[in-house]
Amino acid sequence: MNLKEKIIAQSKLLGIDKIGFASAEPFDHLEESLREQKAKGHTSGFEHPVIEERIYLERTFENPQTIISIALAYPTKVHEKVPRDEKRGQFARASWGIDYHDILRERLAKLIEFIQMEATSQQESEEWRFAPQVDTGELIDVAAAQRAGLGFIGRNGLLITEEFGSFVYLGEIVTNIQFTPDEPVPFGCGDCMRCVTACPTSALLGDGRMNAQRCLSYQTQTKGMMPEEYRKKMHNVIYGCDICQLVCPYNKGKDFHFHKEMEPEVEIVYPKLKPLLSLSNKEFKETFGHLAGSWRGKKPLQRNALIALANLGDRSALPEIWQAAHDVRPVIRGTAAWAIGKLGKREPDIWQPRLVSWLEEEKEAEVREEIEKALLLLSK
Repeated sequence: MNLKEKIIAQSKLLGIDKIGFASAEPFDHLEESLREQKAKGHTSGFEHPVIEERIYLERTFENPQTIISIALAYPTKVHEKVPRDEKRGQFARASWGIDYHDILRERLAKLIEFIQMEATSQQESEEWRFAPQVDTGELIDVAAAQRAGLGFIGRNGLLITEEFGSFVYLGEIVTNIQFTPDEPVPFGCGDCMRCVTACPTSALLGDGRMNAQRCLSYQTQTKGMMPEEYRKKMHNVIYGCDICQLVCPYNKGKDFHFHKEMEPEVEIVYPKLKPLLSLSNKEFKETFGHLAGSWRGKKPLQRNALIALANLGDRSALPEIWQAAHDVRPVIRGTAAWAIGKLGKREPDIWQPRLVSWLEEEKEAEVREEIEKALLLLSK
């Protein structure tokens, strides 16, 4: 076997579900689109900030020759039943199990180690260089994966593979070793627009791009007050959004449990919402710290839990929400006020005086605004 064939064979032994090889030519066909998206304010701010470095690999890597792209399939269903004991939130499937960044980095490191061992001389080993990255690097993962033949970029901007649909994590290695590139996969959505029409916030533009600011996945990860138009639409999902994947025909019946570290625990990925509101930093880290969905800390998740309790109509949570109204963080107080306005309608005589008293003491403008809106709701 040649080196490429050896790498492909070893990738299977390492638990890599798909692997492909792409040229390291510039992704200059994406430049105009990336600049347009940035100019329109459609980016999330989580992307690598320098567009040139996302397109021209030589800006960050000397003499790039090949991108080795990998994909790992993740589960879409839990094996246990979700208890119906009390109101629960949920994490999107891409945040089940151990943080995928850690899983992919470990696989990429082992693959690099194997390749280095295959060097025919000490000189060759010293000349070979590798730059592994997951979605926090410069490269646009889906563009690299599409060029490497792993799948095509769907209308929702996600990579869609033949075997696993879009339920895959992506990573890649830039190297100065030259390999024969694989064939890119052509666009396969045809006239289907299911993801575009199903998106509750009209975030998808229909051509593989999106207005990331409108994406519910982005909105669940922000740290400030969530704009009111998105609150009801997130329902009880406290991190991420799966809707554009769940409606995709390529994802029908897809549920793979190849990797033990990706297996979801019901109590963690479908957490009880009320206890989430009072978690200490230590408890949060111990319970959720291993999830990709914990990267922004507990504040966004607690804010989202308050929204979810209101969306689910859980009036039994009002004592816990009132406790959150005394939180030191304005975002939590403001969201608690909104939730009280939604849930306290049956007992306005109890909640109106409390909110009036709170308004007299509250100094933060955005919290005061939420209290006033809640009072208006209760007066109706």
